[in-house]
Amino acid sequence: MPTPDSVDAVDARLLLAITRTPRATISALAEETGLSRNTVQSRVSRLEERGALSSFERRVDPRALGYPLRAYVTTRVTQSRLTPVSDALRAIPEVLEVSGISGHTDLLVQVVARDTDDLYRIAGQVLAIPGVERTDTALVMSDLVDYRLTPLLEQRADG
Repeated sequence: MPTPDSVDAVDARLLLAITRTPRATISALAEETGLSRNTVQSRVSRLEERGALSSFERRVDPRALGYPLRAYVTTRVTQSRLTPVSDALRAIPEVLEVSGISGHTDLLVQVVARDTDDLYRIAGQVLAIPGVERTDTALVMSDLVDYRLTPLLEQRADG
C-alpha cells in the first residue's frame, strides 16, 4: 500500500520518461508525458526533495578506468566501531558501495580491482581497518540482472 510520500502513477510516468532520457529538459518531459511544464517542474522538484529522485550522475563502467574485476567483501564489524569502519571504507577509492546488512555479517562492501593481486591488496586494506573482525571475498563472475527500476516504475505507472 502506498505511503503519503510514495510515488503515484503520474510520478512513475515522469520517472520512466527520465529513465528513458536522463538528459531531457523539463519541456521535453512535459511533451513526452502529456503534462504541463509547470506540473513537471513541480513534481520533479518534489521527487528530489523527498529523495525519490537522486543524483543524475551517470554511471561510469569501472572497466573503462582499468578495473575489470568486481567483488563483494562481506565484513563483520565490532558494533561500536561501525561508524569509524564506514568512514575508513569511504577513504578506499576502490570501494564503490557499502551496505549495512542483517545476518552473520554486518556490511556488504562492493569493490573493484585491476587484477587478483590488486583485489588481495584491497581485501587486506579492508581487513586491516580497526574494528573489522572478519571478511569474506566473493568475486563477481557474471552480471545476470543489471540494476533496474523500470519494471517497478511501469507497474506503478499502470496503476
